[in-house]
Amino acid sequence: MSPVPAAALLAALAAVALITDRGWVVAAIAIGLLLLCLRAPRGRRRLYLVGTLGSALSVFLLSPLVSQVGTHVIWDGPKIPVVGYLDVTSEEIAAAGIQALRLAAVGLAFAAYALLLDLDRLLQAAGFARRSVLAAGLATRLVPTLERDAAGFTEALRGRGLEVDGLRGRARLLSPLVAGSLERALNLAEAMEARGFGRVGRTRAPSAPWTRLDRLALVAAVLLVLGAIWL
Repeated sequence: MSPVPAAALLAALAAVALITDRGWVVAAIAIGLLLLCLRAPRGRRRLYLVGTLGSALSVFLLSPLVSQVGTHVIWDGPKIPVVGYLDVTSEEIAAAGIQALRLAAVGLAFAAYALLLDLDRLLQAAGFARRSVLAAGLATRLVPTLERDAAGFTEALRGRGLEVDGLRGRARLLSPLVAGSLERALNLAEAMEARGFGRVGRTRAPSAPWTRLDRLALVAAVLLVLGAIWL
């Protein structure tokens, strides 16, 4: 599938998860996106899945404790100043569940976008918003690039007889990572300037034509959003 219809379909799924009030729809979207993300290499997908699912689990566990909704009390906890009573109701659990699923669906849609889409082809296809897509593409590549740099620094330190363990050991990588990011940004800016980025009369590499699957994905993305709004 071409990157533009794939990105549109992922955006539509994330939008439907935010719009709809049906929990089973949000759960189905989250499960489908999770299965899609599992197709990515294990080393790359781990950080995205842990961050997304961990955040969703935190919302599900903490939201009932800080909200005051519903009358069907399941657990009556102590009273804490400023926060109030730490009671848990069935309505709070239901609301926390759907909010956690929404967060998981949106996070997994972004993870699938970052892990599975060809960002170079997506940038090439965006002729009307090239600068915005370039900024989004560079931001998306930030995490994988930092992962690769951190792995390289870790191997270099191990070659010198130093082990990088624990929070303090990994914190030592922060300074070289920041310095490497700044140097990479300067190199990228020089390369873009040398290639004439933003000048009039630029050329474009030929792109592959859309297939029937690409057109169906784009239509499905539109129908999903309209159906969520209508229902």
